[in-house]
Amino acid sequence: MVACAFTMVLVGAVRAGAQEPPPPIGPFVIDVRGTFARFTSEPQLAQSRGLSEFELPGGGFGVDADAQYYFFRWKAVTFGVGGQVTLARSHSAETSVGGVVERAVTERFTSIAPQISFNFGTGNGWSYISGGIGASTWFIVPDGYDPLPADEERLKTINYGGGARWFVKRHLAFHFDVRFYAIDPGTPAFGFPGSPRTTLMIAGAGISLK
Repeated sequence: MVACAFTMVLVGAVRAGAQEPPPPIGPFVIDVRGTFARFTSEPQLAQSRGLSEFELPGGGFGVDADAQYYFFRWKAVTFGVGGQVTLARSHSAETSVGGVVERAVTERFTSIAPQISFNFGTGNGWSYISGGIGASTWFIVPDGYDPLPADEERLKTINYGGGARWFVKRHLAFHFDVRFYAIDPGTPAFGFPGSPRTTLMIAGAGISLK
């Protein structure tokens, strides 16, 4: 009888726990991701640095980190504010094709921006869309050469995208994000045209902590 009563109490507790509502989103989260950057090979971008388009390195890798604070929920949407730092790099080796030497080039993209997010789900896992307006620098320099003004110019950049988090433990989640960076055109200098208005895509995956 005692064993029977204990079993019934245990089953009741499990059922009550199963009926508890899931936790809310937040109150904050920190994300760290490894990323792949789909660098463009537009001719005007190469011309803005006195390069040929074949000298542009192409796709590269980097790291991305952001933090969000969730301050308000309205119906199915939880609103968040925070900031994001993005670093991406690519490098090409020197090559010679038909007697034409293509220089080794290092390309780096750096962006810092505040963000606002719209989140959907529960504290066990949620998807989101987010965006912000900040500044970026786009460094594209042949090895052994000095940077041009275009490599240090701060360009207005709008970032937008989305992703999702799945919490495998109470404070630890797997996270992925796909983001687009709409970069303003650069300023012409030293007889070179300014870099073109460009949209750069960066995709990443990593962990979230809350």
